[in-house]
Amino acid sequence: MPEQKRTFRSAAWFGRDDKDGIIHRGWMRNQGFPSHVFDGRPVIGICNTWSELTPCNAHLRTLADQVKRGVWEAGGLPLEFPVMSTGETNLRPTAMLFRNLVSMDVEESIRGNPIDGVVLMCGCDKTTPSLVMGAASCDIPAIVVSGGPMLNGKFRGEDIGSGTDVWRFSEEVKAGTMTQLEFSEAESCMSRSAGHCMTMGTASTMASMVESLGLSLPHNAAIPAVDSRRGVLAHMSGRRIVDMVREDLCLSKILKWEAFENAIRVNGAIGGSTNAVIHLLAIAGRIGVPLTLDDWDRIGRNTPTLVDLMPSGRFLMEDFYYAGGLPAVIRALDEHNLLHSNALTVTGRSIGENCKDAPNWNEEVIRPLNNPLVEHGGVAVLRGNLAPDGAVLKPSAASPHLMRHRGRAVVFRTIEHYKERIVDPDLDVDENSVLVLQNCGPKGYPGMEPIAFGVKDMVRVSDARMSGSAYGTVVLHVCPEAAAGGPLALVEDGDIIELDVDARRLHLDVSDEELTRRRADWTATPSPVTGGYQQMYVQHVMQASEGADFDFLVGCRGTTVTRESH
Repeated sequence: MPEQKRTFRSAAWFGRDDKDGIIHRGWMRNQGFPSHVFDGRPVIGICNTWSELTPCNAHLRTLADQVKRGVWEAGGLPLEFPVMSTGETNLRPTAMLFRNLVSMDVEESIRGNPIDGVVLMCGCDKTTPSLVMGAASCDIPAIVVSGGPMLNGKFRGEDIGSGTDVWRFSEEVKAGTMTQLEFSEAESCMSRSAGHCMTMGTASTMASMVESLGLSLPHNAAIPAVDSRRGVLAHMSGRRIVDMVREDLCLSKILKWEAFENAIRVNGAIGGSTNAVIHLLAIAGRIGVPLTLDDWDRIGRNTPTLVDLMPSGRFLMEDFYYAGGLPAVIRALDEHNLLHSNALTVTGRSIGENCKDAPNWNEEVIRPLNNPLVEHGGVAVLRGNLAPDGAVLKPSAASPHLMRHRGRAVVFRTIEHYKERIVDPDLDVDENSVLVLQNCGPKGYPGMEPIAFGVKDMVRVSDARMSGSAYGTVVLHVCPEAAAGGPLALVEDGDIIELDVDARRLHLDVSDEELTRRRADWTATPSPVTGGYQQMYVQHVMQASEGADFDFLVGCRGTTVTRESH
């Protein structure tokens, strides 16, 4: 007997013969659609973060057309829709402030429209987690198509990395070892093509995270944006999402505990950004997986860093793709029993099946496990009286001699205070000092300032996050944050701070009695927020240790809409 045709969600709009059905189909036909495309085939939403204000995503309109070809070819109806685009380089005060807002945009756009499956078009840092969070709250079949990294920067015969070398060159200008003219010349040499940062910053990390979670086709993370194979991946993703709808392969069938554990392992192996910690905690919260900050430390602690990429190493994403890309890393981890190889992916096969034959063409870029870049990579989760609810540090980007350190605090109350005070020639600071930056967390900034802390490496402590392309011995995401009255708010100039990464300890050497006295005198720094969305953000955002999501967005709400629109 022939297989019975499934009725999809979109039939509640387009499959009716009454007044409402005519309204839904009739107005769509003003775009030139013939009647037969409303015959019950899967309707595929293409959720696009294209924007000329988000340079990393400015090529996604072209890539979306290639997705559409695949959807049409597989017998689906592609319908593209925009959502807010959070560009890291232009959006003030910080793109992280708007991640949750975009996730709401995505969630409500999916739920309120006749969409059976969705292709998530993303690239720049926060666009990836925001789209996955929104789709996870609907639990719909979804596949991610990332925009891909830029080509390697080229400057005076050397490769340079976006972000990473900006921080380095800026300090060289200040030190007098690079001229302003040379700095300006490097600007045009760094961004030579379409795409996002080609270092292992947050954009490349999150593209790697969705691939290791099983939410994209293999090689999604590393194919350069301008490589023709990026277009092929987009086309094949369009084909695949149609079949995923027919198979009812929704996100909750892929985003299991094992998928998150795999992603944490992969993050350690690639030297991924600490921002992945916040984003994966938020995604897990939406889909109902009980991931915690301590899981990051437990799972990733013994994972070696294999990928020799900036900011932890030497190479860039273009080199990573030519070496074999993420499938080569996944295979290496799997062969040493460091992955759940049976975790399901959007291909309908397991991650182990997807990568079992993946070659490694360059063992300088993707090192073998017996010769890692860093023996113990991952993300270190620190605790102590300065961070009762945790803080994070990236060992692969830190200086080994600072991993155990005791120093005198130099405190900056806000980012403005830091910028003003750090250039003061009379500032009492030396290489053994510990720089402490307060009021840059989710509530205090608001949205978490992406600090670069432009100094040669020394221990730094903050409730902020750090640009994924930056480097150094920086303790981040201190929880509770200063603006919430955490112990970080009580640190004063001259206090002794002890850091011991191996012991996972961050300690403020001040007596409990003195801290109690300071707390009684403490008043919160005045907030720059004056109303609107930012006020809602401050009122409802959770701490970094919980993913910095809104308290009312945690959980999956599905796709059911009980009322008609007419």
